[in-house]
Amino acid sequence: MTRRRWDKIGFGVALILTFVVLLVLGTVRPEVTGVPVAAAPVPQAANAPDPWLRKLEPGEKPPQFVLFSFDGGGSHEHWQRFMGIAKENGAHFSGFLSGIYLLTDDRRAEYTGPGHRPGKASIGFGGSAADVGTLIADLNQGIEQGHEIGTHYNGHFCQGTALGVGEWNTAQWNSELDQFFAFVADGRAHGLKLDPKKVQGGRTPCLEGKREVYGPVLAKRGMSYDSSGVSDGIAWPFREHGIWQFPMPTVRVPGVGHKKTIMMDYNLWYIQNQARNEPGRAEEFAEVTLGTYEAAYAAAFDGNRAPLVIGNHFNEWSGGGFTRATERFMGEVCGRPETVCATYSEVIQWMGMQDKAVLDKYRSMPNAQVPMP
Repeated sequence: MTRRRWDKIGFGVALILTFVVLLVLGTVRPEVTGVPVAAAPVPQAANAPDPWLRKLEPGEKPPQFVLFSFDGGGSHEHWQRFMGIAKENGAHFSGFLSGIYLLTDDRRAEYTGPGHRPGKASIGFGGSAADVGTLIADLNQGIEQGHEIGTHYNGHFCQGTALGVGEWNTAQWNSELDQFFAFVADGRAHGLKLDPKKVQGGRTPCLEGKREVYGPVLAKRGMSYDSSGVSDGIAWPFREHGIWQFPMPTVRVPGVGHKKTIMMDYNLWYIQNQARNEPGRAEEFAEVTLGTYEAAYAAAFDGNRAPLVIGNHFNEWSGGGFTRATERFMGEVCGRPETVCATYSEVIQWMGMQDKAVLDKYRSMPNAQVPMP
């Protein structure tokens, strides 16, 4: 096993704009080829403990956690690309699965989104039986390598649809999750090795939904985290409504006048050219995005050491520059000293090992901000 390296050395207008951007954000499946801290779940793979997975010694700083996460999780090409990079660099990441990707197209009527007719969704279904089989194989490989599978729910109903997730009540969130776990159970009957109890959290479509409504739903089901909120700068996870919140950071973007946006690939695309398809600018987009990731990492590493959430999709928008930036960043950051590329559940487990006073010290520090030049 390759172990992650841990060398012990001992909201204003821009924020409002980013929420507007998220209203149009969808997850498109590319074509497929071929709880309390002490009760936090262990990582999904039965690996030997990593050297960083321990209590900090007096005066020792936390590792700089980097949490790569991918919404949708339905592309064979992207699973293989990122699993390869992660394996080379001793990294783990989180894939937030859209449940209907486990349903073949001819079974779409088996899903009924809250307030919608059967078979209706804002994204595609799983394709052919061979496509779903390929996805199951990718998920199994990811689980075996220690990556975490969370939920991206099912139909991806954002604001603008007849009944978006922002309007759902408790019963409707329960219905969506009941169906997600039913699709997982069906996948298990076809070889999927995902233990439903290991699905401990996820991200809502378009970062929408009322946390005071769906948070208690997750907690009652024994789930432990959500990564759908937004913070001004890079913030430490906090407990709310019985679960851990890992907010998406809003940061300044070097290269576009240091305007702020949510550090999600689509938002980084939008702030550069309003999300127009310009594949000829892919390398430019990749450089700006990579520069943003590097600046955010430096701000957190030199500041409050809050876990850095990198939000992405398995897509090749505008020539694939955003995927390239994420690949490069994963390849360069995960082997750095005092840096751990981990899953959400692993970070929760690590936090459960620490003295409360130590974590409170870092939580009391200002959120890490990418500075103006």
